[in-house]
Amino acid sequence: MNKSQNWIDRGLAHVANTYGRFPLVAASGKGCWLTDIDGKRYLDFLAGVAVNSLGHCHPKVVAALQEQAAKLLHCSNYYHIPQQIELAEILCEHSFGDRVFFCNSGAEANEAALKLVRKYSADTYGTDRFEIITAIDSFHGRTLATISATGQDRIQSGFAPLISGFKYVPFGDIAALKTAIGPKTCAIMMEPIQGEGGINVPPQGYLQAARELCDKHNLLLIFDEIQVGLGRTGKLFAYEHDNVEPDVMTLAKALAAGPPIGAMIAREKYATALSPGTHGSTFGGNPLLTAAGVAAMKVLLEDHIIDNCVAMGNYLKAQLEQLQNKYTFIKNIRGRGLILGMELTFEGAEIVKTALQRGLLINCTAGKVLRFVPPLIVTQDEIDQMIEILDGILKEL
Repeated sequence: MNKSQNWIDRGLAHVANTYGRFPLVAASGKGCWLTDIDGKRYLDFLAGVAVNSLGHCHPKVVAALQEQAAKLLHCSNYYHIPQQIELAEILCEHSFGDRVFFCNSGAEANEAALKLVRKYSADTYGTDRFEIITAIDSFHGRTLATISATGQDRIQSGFAPLISGFKYVPFGDIAALKTAIGPKTCAIMMEPIQGEGGINVPPQGYLQAARELCDKHNLLLIFDEIQVGLGRTGKLFAYEHDNVEPDVMTLAKALAAGPPIGAMIAREKYATALSPGTHGSTFGGNPLLTAAGVAAMKVLLEDHIIDNCVAMGNYLKAQLEQLQNKYTFIKNIRGRGLILGMELTFEGAEIVKTALQRGLLINCTAGKVLRFVPPLIVTQDEIDQMIEILDGILKEL
C-alpha cells in the first residue's frame, strides 16, 4: 500500500464525510504547484478554491507566521492587538470602509454582515424592516443563516426550517430587484461575480442599479467579495470595475493567502450598530492570522501581483477561447481576471477527475462550468502547461 492510500483509508474511517474527496493526499506546495505525499506534483489551478492567491507558502507570509508564532499566538479580543489594528488600517485605507470586524471564515463574515444590517435597521426604523434580498445561484456560506441567504435549493435541502426573511431574485435582473423591494426590506446582498453559482458576471449597470435602489429606499448594500475580492478580478476589489461602492463588504479566502481569516468591512455610520456585546469571535483577528494578513496584503499591494493578474487573466482567457473555437461542446468562456469559467454542454466532473490523474487541479461548479482560479502569481508558461493538459483531455472527448 502506498502512503496516499494509507492516509485515505484512515481518513475514511474517522473524518466526517462532508466532502467528495479526490484521491490526493496533499503534503507540500510551492508557488503554483502542489505535491502529494507520494511525491507527485500537480499544477494547481484551484489554489485552495481561490485562497492561495500568492501561491503555496509565499515566503513573506511564511516568515510573518514564523516570527509571530514565536511571540504570541493568541490573546483575547478584550485587549488591543497591534497586528489586527494594522490589517484593519490597510483594508480601510484601500476600500470604502471605516471599520473592520475580523473572524475566521467567509461564512462568519457574512453572518456578521447579516447581523449588522438587521441591527442597524432595527435601531433606525424598527423591527419590521428585516428582509434581505439575495440572488438566485448565489453562495454565502454553510451556516444556517448563510444557507438561508444562499439562493440554491441544493445547498438548503434538508435543513428546514431555514432562517426567515430572505427573498431571492434572478442575478442581473434589475426589474426583478426593483419588484422584490417592499416595506420589510432592509438590505440587498450579492456577489459582484457569482463564484459557486457558475462564474456569473452581471450585465453592465446592474451593480449601479442596485446601489441606486438602496439609496432610494434607504437600504444597505452588501457585497460578498469572499471569492472575487483581493485582486482576483484584476482590481483590488471587484466592485471597482463598476465604479460603485457598497455599505458593507465581506472578505475571507485570500485575505491571508492561506491561513483562515475573514473580515467584514463597513462604513462608520452602520458599523456602530454592532456595539460591545452584540457580536464577537474568540479567534477572530488573533495576532497570528492578522500578522499573515498584513504580510499578504503588503505583497498584494506592493509586488505588482494585480498587474500580473490582469496580464495573465487576459492571456488565460484568450487561450480558453481558442479551445472554445476548437470544440463545439464549449458553450462560453466567462469571468474577469483570474476567475474564469468554461461552460460545457455536459457535466464536467469526469474532466476534473482526468485532469487530476494527469497532474492538473481544477474543479467544476454549477455542474457544467469548469472553474479556473490559479494563484495570481501564475506565469504564461504555467498557463501553457495547463492548456496543453486540458486540450489533451478535451480532444479525447
